[in-house]
Amino acid sequence: MTGSIDKIVRTLEKAKQPQSDFVKLMDSFKDPYLVLIACILSLRTNDRTTYPATLRMLELAKTPQDMMNVEEDELAKAIYPVGFYKNKAGQIIELSKLIVEKNDGKVPDSIDELCKFRGVGRKTANLVMTLGFGEPAICVDVHVHRIFNRLGYIKTKNPEETEFALRENLPVKYWIPINTLMVTHGQNVCKPINPKCNVCPIAEFCDKIILK
Repeated sequence: MTGSIDKIVRTLEKAKQPQSDFVKLMDSFKDPYLVLIACILSLRTNDRTTYPATLRMLELAKTPQDMMNVEEDELAKAIYPVGFYKNKAGQIIELSKLIVEKNDGKVPDSIDELCKFRGVGRKTANLVMTLGFGEPAICVDVHVHRIFNRLGYIKTKNPEETEFALRENLPVKYWIPINTLMVTHGQNVCKPINPKCNVCPIAEFCDKIILK
């Protein structure tokens, strides 16, 4: 399996499976602040809901300097109905103030510093590093965790274990693109329940391990 990762990545790249509007939006940002606040919205919320909510949020502000002056109730109304929308509104305004007041308006460029923000975990921090700064990091969400374990490439119990296992086993050249590839594959084919193995382009490499 380890030797097949090149073929797996190339096959998924050629498959060109349809991406959600939110995935395409995130890939287009190239701005660590926009990646950060959009990722916060996406937590525990599906892409269909997160995409329009992100667009409404960006109509209010696109920089930490502007966002810190947005009223919390106004932001909460704009991002509704994402999960925990009231908490996320307060979190985004709070971290925007910290970025301006403590970091000269710049998003920290390290995972450890990003994780100091309330509510920001390793998944979000890694995504900011890859999409926002273009730095090698491994963003592990439920799709990445599920698919790599299902393939038999790793054997881990949770996304954090998966991140560190992939840091040891996955070639660095794949660290940045792997999240988008696996999220897209997970949304279209390798679903948590009833995966479409009969049409999976990488079925020949898969051990079909079911997570418990």
